[in-house]
This record gives sequence, structure tokens and C-alpha cells, in this order.
Amino acid sequence: MTIGTARFATRTVSRIGYGALQLERLHGRRDEAVALLRRAVELGVDHVDTAEFYGSGFANEVIREALRPEDGVLVVTKVGADPDPGGRLPLRLAQRPEQLRASVEDNLRSLGTDRLEVVNLRRLDTGPGLRPDGDQVVGLDDQLAVMTALRDEGKIGAIGLSSVTLDGLRRALPAGVVCVQNAYSLVSRQDEDLLRLCTAENIAWVPFFPLGGSFPGLPRATDEPAVHAVAESLGVTPSQVGLAWLLHRAPNVLLIPGTADAAHLEANLAVGAITLDAAALAALDGIASRSTDVPIG
Repeated sequence: MTIGTARFATRTVSRIGYGALQLERLHGRRDEAVALLRRAVELGVDHVDTAEFYGSGFANEVIREALRPEDGVLVVTKVGADPDPGGRLPLRLAQRPEQLRASVEDNLRSLGTDRLEVVNLRRLDTGPGLRPDGDQVVGLDDQLAVMTALRDEGKIGAIGLSSVTLDGLRRALPAGVVCVQNAYSLVSRQDEDLLRLCTAENIAWVPFFPLGGSFPGLPRATDEPAVHAVAESLGVTPSQVGLAWLLHRAPNVLLIPGTADAAHLEANLAVGAITLDAAALAALDGIASRSTDVPIG
């Protein structure tokens, strides 16, 4: 198996990109953050996932500084939450239509562009994380109305969805959805029907928590004996096996593993060269799937 490419909005991209969340770990070392992103581009990364609430704008600022037009990198951002540096969590929900519009403007400003190529609408209907309450309980149709308006205005190029249910995606299909970001991994496969729908509709499937969750109580692929056994047989790490399994799962799966370490970046990108044979896939597919529907906050 080689890494290959897949369709993402109007582009064809390498199947392993970079998630910018971990850049905030380099907040006091901006030059290192820029150098890491430049290294990712040198290694063939051509799509980057970010958000204004990653490091309260720091990730976007690094992307703005590091990436050049000639790099041809697809930058994908998201709305549905805003930075909240002084809060219990570093973000607060921003689900109302006017907040979504303001978040798009914030991302445009920090990324230094007049158009966001892909914007994910981060719903909170499923998977681990916060759940909306009060005025943050907003209908999907109202959110899609403002997102399509922003697309019509030319401020965003394409719309994605995150933490969405199967029914939600079906309802959103007429709006033209180009990608779905849900929690999905070898040990958390409750969204198989959603993945199948995305595959049928040529929608990119971009899992977050691709090795399981970082919240207490969530399963992790690297804790599974079968993952360790396959890794040992191939001479790779358990993390690489978990990521490789995702690439084998469906042709529209795109990965956005994040890291603040150059060696780890190279290890993530090397996953595209890992081949899992029928016996390895059978052993991994036999691992029990557990739910990630764990609200916090």
C-alpha cells in the first residue's frame, strides 16, 4: 500500500495531512512551530486542519506565517466554538448563526485571507466533548442557512460537518457537504453507517481522536494487545498500526494527526507505506468497538 490521494472539496490531496491543535504546545517557541509546519510541507503534507480556538488564534497565526501560496496547501478550519482563554476550558460554544458568522470573520482575519477554502460546522450532537444548552441549542437548518449564505458571499468555499449524526448528515446533504469530522478509531467504530454514507456520496471522512480519546474513560487503540502484536510483526509502532488501519478502512478516509515534534511528524507520515495483510486486518477488526459518547462540562 502507498499513501495515495483522495478527493477533498474541489482538490485532490494526500491522504495524510496535519492537525494544528498541537501547535499550541509550542506557544512560547513560535519559530519552532513555523519550522515544524514548513517541515510538514516538505514531507508532502498538503492539507492542514485548524481553528481559531486552537491556542486562541496561535495555530492560525503560525499557519499564516509558515504557509506560502505556492505550497498549494488546503487549509481547513472550523466554527461552532470560540477561544475562551480565561475559562475553565480554553473554548466556549458559539453555535448561534451570528456567532458562526463572527467566527468565520475571526478565522479570515487570523489566517490573513479573504476566503476560507473549507469550514467545518462543529455540531455537538454525538461523540466526546461538550454538549450545548440554553441559547446554544441551535437547529441544524438555521446553522446551514448562514453557512450557505457565507459560501454564496464567497467568504467560504465549501462546508463540512463535525460531531454530526447520521440523520443530521442526511438532512444536510442538499447543502453540499464535502467532509465529515467525527470521533472514529479502531476502538470506536459506532459511526460505520455514517462512514458508508460518506463513501457513497464522495464525502471525505476525517476522523478526530483517530487512536481513541484523550478523555478519561475513553478506549485507546494503543492499549489493545492485538494492535501491539501487529505492530511487533511489522516492526512499527502501535500508533502507526492504528492510523494505518484507518487508511485501509475506506478510500475516502483522510488523516490529520497532530504533533509538536518533528520525529513524531515523520512517523505519522510514514504510515502511508504500511500494508496490513488479511490476517492483520482480521485481528484488528476483531477488536471490540466502544462508544465515545462521553459528554464533558
